[in-house]
Amino acid sequence: MKYDLCFAWTWQYDSDFAQFLESACQPLGVSVLHLGSDNVTAMSQALQSGELEFLAFYDRASDSEGHYIPFVNWARERRIHQINPFRSARRAWNKVICHEGFVRTGLRIPYTLILPSYEERPEICPMDLTPLGTSFSIKPAHGGGGLGVVTGATTWEQVLAARMEYPADQYLLQAYVVPASFEGREAWFRIIFCDGQVYPSWWHTQTHVYTPVTEEEEVRFSLGPLREITAKIAEICGLDLFSTEIALSMDGLFIVVDYVNDPIDLRLKSKAVDGVPDEIVGDIARRLAERIASAVGAFPPLALPVEKRFDPAEEQYPGA
Repeated sequence: MKYDLCFAWTWQYDSDFAQFLESACQPLGVSVLHLGSDNVTAMSQALQSGELEFLAFYDRASDSEGHYIPFVNWARERRIHQINPFRSARRAWNKVICHEGFVRTGLRIPYTLILPSYEERPEICPMDLTPLGTSFSIKPAHGGGGLGVVTGATTWEQVLAARMEYPADQYLLQAYVVPASFEGREAWFRIIFCDGQVYPSWWHTQTHVYTPVTEEEEVRFSLGPLREITAKIAEICGLDLFSTEIALSMDGLFIVVDYVNDPIDLRLKSKAVDGVPDEIVGDIARRLAERIASAVGAFPPLALPVEKRFDPAEEQYPGA
């Protein structure tokens, strides 16, 4: 069995995006193997026996399930084309590493204090929280979707309690950014990046509803920096597809408030109020399909040198 693309996904709400991607691949002649909980064991055996090969790999599963790591390592050893390569993705999953990379490259981020994990240092001295303002967020270094995040924190006791929820993780204490307002709408944006294309949307912090920024709004409100900052984040993290959140503060500064989200939620807005607009998901699928078609046609994977296996300790950006 030989496929152009192996697409690993497990979240049930990824089914629509999977269909979009399949539909975008078909006219380009790109064959797709959908790898999921129903076939991962059988396909893993086929991979080990040499019965299965693929030329490109897109992984939206290994962040939550270890069954897919053999496919990650197989893809890396053979240097085949990957969407969001695992090593880059793993670095991006760590907010502390993102924070350090953003600081080095001069991106504006909220005032932040970084704490060691509870396991590393159970007892820590109280810190001066005054620079964080009247309330702040407490975030574990790993995790997405708001998991483990405490918003509106005000006391050191809340910090100590939060550290024990994920004792192996570092924590970030982050000042809240008060966004400017344009015609009654908060200047808070979620931006999706895909293979060089930037999709900026107004982002409602309570309902999480996307409203794409129009060309007219981008000019009228001088929102061009959203694209420039997102492109810079892409250079730092090395991902092909991710989202970020940027707020325009009341003093006119664009501040990255949520660093890098991967894998991103690609539920359709036509089926979920807080989903991504269907036309954006469709364009993302098309861009990925075209990239994969180009890659598998231009770079025969088995002719490239073998790369070493993934080392979990390698959690830093190049040059860090």
